[in-house]
Amino acid sequence: MCAGLLAFCELGQAQVVVDLAAGIHRIRAEVANTYGSRAQGLMQRTSLPTNGGMLFVFDRLAEHCMWMRNTLIPLSVAFLDEHGQLINVEEMLPQTEDNHCAAKPAKFALEMNAGWFKAKGVNAGGSIAGIEKAPPAR
Repeated sequence: MCAGLLAFCELGQAQVVVDLAAGIHRIRAEVANTYGSRAQGLMQRTSLPTNGGMLFVFDRLAEHCMWMRNTLIPLSVAFLDEHGQLINVEEMLPQTEDNHCAAKPAKFALEMNAGWFKAKGVNAGGSIAGIEKAPPAR
């Protein structure tokens, strides 16, 4: 059974969740820190909570790229360095295979509903607090 503050149930599987912040804006992000969870991402989802997202934790700094195969909702992705500083934000259309890449080596990517970062005034150079609470990549 999935219950508690650190679990989110999706298709019967427990998912680690981390509370983050972009200034005054709170984010509740599911964590994708394994190869399988990163590969699955937000595929097949039909919605995402207003301040909900998915934090991808990578095992190393690199110019990681994201795409939207089998992803049904438009998303924004922010690439973050190891300290949670925003490198760049990309807008991604559903069900496309276009690569959206970090402008320089990133350790994390945070996917939110399309336009979320722009609407909240969160831009490159800003930061996401709480990133240190995320479990490491494995």
